[in-house]
Amino acid sequence: MSRTFTRRISVAAAATAFALSLSACGGDSESDEPAAEASAGGASTHTVTTVMGDVKVQDVPKRVVVLDTDALDSAVTLGITPVGATTVVDDAPFSTYLPADKLKGIKPVGLIAEPNLEAIAALKPDLILSSKVRDEKSYASLSKIAPTVFSDTTGPTWRKNFDLHADALGRKNEAAKVVADYDAHVKRLTDAMGGAAEAQKTKVGFVRFVEGADTRLYLNDTFVGSIFKDLQVGRPANQDTTGFSLDISPEQIDKANADVIFYSTYGDAKKSKETDTTGGPLWKNLDAVKKGMSFKVDDNLWMLGIGYTGAGQVLDAMEKDYVSAARR
Repeated sequence: MSRTFTRRISVAAAATAFALSLSACGGDSESDEPAAEASAGGASTHTVTTVMGDVKVQDVPKRVVVLDTDALDSAVTLGITPVGATTVVDDAPFSTYLPADKLKGIKPVGLIAEPNLEAIAALKPDLILSSKVRDEKSYASLSKIAPTVFSDTTGPTWRKNFDLHADALGRKNEAAKVVADYDAHVKRLTDAMGGAAEAQKTKVGFVRFVEGADTRLYLNDTFVGSIFKDLQVGRPANQDTTGFSLDISPEQIDKANADVIFYSTYGDAKKSKETDTTGGPLWKNLDAVKKGMSFKVDDNLWMLGIGYTGAGQVLDAMEKDYVSAARR
């Protein structure tokens, strides 16, 4: 995903400053173990198996810091308001689709993949959630602040990541209900599309216009691709493959041809070439466009809503747009 970061935090400088603060507080800088016992303060704990190894966490963490949008979705979905979270860019909201009242009081702790270690430490968390792909370079420093649970990556593994987050948060029972509700939602929508066999016949694509980059056709190894797979819809042959995206120029927009197209825009509509492309003859000749089955959707939700709350809202949007249009 293309993101413009307006500020760069020096991880090395932050780690040095944090190490000094640890020394001042009497921290054990020689230990390479996650700071589980110090953070737990005698509370009962359980062990979580992560991509970085086993991590001991409190059974019911109280002060959680999340360093990516999927972890934020997981926490809020499970009824937890984190004490700190990263943002995509400076001064951006933590989320535009999660309930605002569930985000009150969260403190910013840097940018995604560039966490501010001092800001995190100041919040005295008892659990930190992120992923190896985002924050592997900061893992040792983060682990000295609090037990740190990493998934391997983000995006298509969001369901597996949610299970990991639920384990770390001590909310596995609550998580089971969330999963069951999502699966029921998927079935309702698949049934509304005529059932699995009929859904498979419908080729569904996703197009993202990106300011400063090529237009992207999203493939199977993405959050969006995983939702399409859950719904058992068909995919255009050039998008029904592993990988993140097929990048194309406006002159190649015919490669986006599908029975149904959902599309979004990152950045300015003109600068991302959305305006010119969707106003041009190649776009207007796509099957979905000719049949009135192309739908512009919320980029923040479809790209950053990587979790069960986000996925539920994506399903709602698909039902509102696609199913309603198909019944006309």
